[in-house]
Amino acid sequence: MPTMMSILSALASPGNYHLLAYGSLLGMELYQSFVMTKICYLALPMPQFTTLQKRVFPVYFRMQVLLIALVAVTHPPGSLISLVRRWYDAVPLAFTMGMAVLNLITFGPRTQQAMIDRIHQETRDGRKYNEVEGRTEEMKVVNKRFSHNHAMSIHLNLMAIGGTIWYGFSLASRLQFAS
Repeated sequence: MPTMMSILSALASPGNYHLLAYGSLLGMELYQSFVMTKICYLALPMPQFTTLQKRVFPVYFRMQVLLIALVAVTHPPGSLISLVRRWYDAVPLAFTMGMAVLNLITFGPRTQQAMIDRIHQETRDGRKYNEVEGRTEEMKVVNKRFSHNHAMSIHLNLMAIGGTIWYGFSLASRLQFAS
């Protein structure tokens, strides 16, 4: 049975923060990607959904990068030094960070800008982006740009989640449970 001292000493262990950071990262990725986005898409009219996504995903990508960095910094037993020595831990975290950074600085902003451009083009054309009849060449270009950047962002996010899970299996292989 844990004592108050053992609980307090756990507060000083970076490994505990590592597990919390990893759990927060994976939970956030799964919840945002597969639960909240789907619920919002089904529940909100498209203009409100677009407005929400413009606000949520930049924060999501920043938090993702921050949590990956926190997982790396708290890597047991000795922070970044031990992470560098364990290439089989470093590789999935570096992969995940690469995918998250690409979304943060490249494909997230491009997708957001294409969404804004599409709304403006709807106003100029006087019709919705998904109306096939009478679609202007400008709308076709904006839709193609949105589709490309959005698909890249989705795929990068899925690869980042895969990297997070890959790291989780590496982490789980080292856990030891006392009986």
